[in-house]
Amino acid sequence: MDHEQHGGRAGSVTAPSALPGLPADYRPWPALWALVAGIFMILVDSTIVAVAADALWVDLKTDLNAVIWVTSGYLLAYVVPLLLSGKLGDMFGPKRLYLIGLVVFTAASAWCGFSRTPEMLIAARVVQGLGAALMAPQTMSVITRTFPAHKRGSAMALWGAAAGVAILVGPLAGGLLVDGFGWPWVFFVNVPLGVLAFVAAVLLVPNLPTHRHRIDYPGILLSGVGLFLLVFGLQEGQRYDWGHIRDIGPLPISVWGLIIAGVGALAVFVWWQSRAEEPLMTLSLFRDRNFTLSNLAVACMGFAFTGMAVPLMLFAQKSMGLSPTESAALLIPLAVLSGALAAPAGRLADRVHPRYLTGFGFVVSAAALVWVGLVADGSSGVADVLAPIALIGVGNAFIWGPLTATANRNLPLHLAGAGSGVYNTTRQVGAVLGSAAVGVLMQHQVEDKLEPLVPGMPAGAGQDVAQSLGPLPELLRGPFAEAMGASVFLPAIVLVFAFVVVQFFATPVHLSRE
Repeated sequence: MDHEQHGGRAGSVTAPSALPGLPADYRPWPALWALVAGIFMILVDSTIVAVAADALWVDLKTDLNAVIWVTSGYLLAYVVPLLLSGKLGDMFGPKRLYLIGLVVFTAASAWCGFSRTPEMLIAARVVQGLGAALMAPQTMSVITRTFPAHKRGSAMALWGAAAGVAILVGPLAGGLLVDGFGWPWVFFVNVPLGVLAFVAAVLLVPNLPTHRHRIDYPGILLSGVGLFLLVFGLQEGQRYDWGHIRDIGPLPISVWGLIIAGVGALAVFVWWQSRAEEPLMTLSLFRDRNFTLSNLAVACMGFAFTGMAVPLMLFAQKSMGLSPTESAALLIPLAVLSGALAAPAGRLADRVHPRYLTGFGFVVSAAALVWVGLVADGSSGVADVLAPIALIGVGNAFIWGPLTATANRNLPLHLAGAGSGVYNTTRQVGAVLGSAAVGVLMQHQVEDKLEPLVPGMPAGAGQDVAQSLGPLPELLRGPFAEAMGASVFLPAIVLVFAFVVVQFFATPVHLSRE
């Protein structure tokens, strides 16, 4: 193995590594910084698009459902290959998979920017999601395989800090780009970032030992079909009034039929994983109680964080009358506090029981979302929403890093990639369900609040009234704000459930030995 590839140098003063497959003088931090650069780009992309939602809604001359699909299509394509991606990282090396994903993600970003129809943009976002899926599990795999167990909390703190900075940079950059150049530039900006991240990874990330695996093709099919049917049924439910979908061929396919079929396929997937010779999802991972509970909790966090983004930005732009840049600036307190507290929260994760850290984070985040929902009305000003948004940042800091460290701390090294794939998958399953469920709730609330205000308006036309760039007429601002405020109550409820889940964490091994 080439020592220079790891940033090692003869005679360097570093603590010897006890981890297999690494030279004694290997320094893991430069490689982690290089990987975080690419993950940072994914995180920025997940927040930058929410700011452009209003511009997409108007410029593409589409409906709110299509705007939500721009996010849901990306997330769905992201989540389906994640289990396979973690295993492919074990088979061919996390560095190789990461670089391939980075190239796909960067090229698809350019395609997104050149799209001029909602269908083309959604297709490009699907490809972009596939690239992100190849990248994401590799970072946690490298952390698990290159950092000793007692240092992983600090390593995860860097990931948490990157997430906090991305929360700040993404919306602000999105607002400036939408205001100055138009929505396509929220995607074009990924191209130079992708090139820089690629060079950094080639130079700094190590080639780790690989493990032979078989690919579980039935598992891939069952999980993909199940998630697609579930998400499609949820998101299209409001559009078809939860009845029959009339434009998918001659058969009377119902929304609830799709949802039930999706749940059934996922149930068969879990059954198949218990019988497959080499399953896509290693069920033995769930023998560790903390890994199981962390996966449930991070799914809730993915649901809430993704679900709150679009209603918050639409509320700021259409009801508060803020520009994209000004609405993005509302997230500055969230990002600053999340980033500033990520490092101390990560250090605490190596010394404090995870139920206390993550429980605090979930309670604070849920309370903050309820606060946002309560203050959302036609007279809301910037001062009314800054405090609850800042409180969300405090909660986030005590969730992302500590929760990830708890999930991965006890995994055996040969299952690091598989564990990372499962953890990322459950987070993204939560995110795609949050996008779809909150999207449906938003559509229902908009139609419910706006249609009574316009005499003679046909049912389902409330979204057409709301389709205008920038602030709505005075008559509609209050009802639209109430619709967006009601939409964030659902993520808050999910976070309360997550708080209950983390109360059952077992004492981590490294704490029980102290």
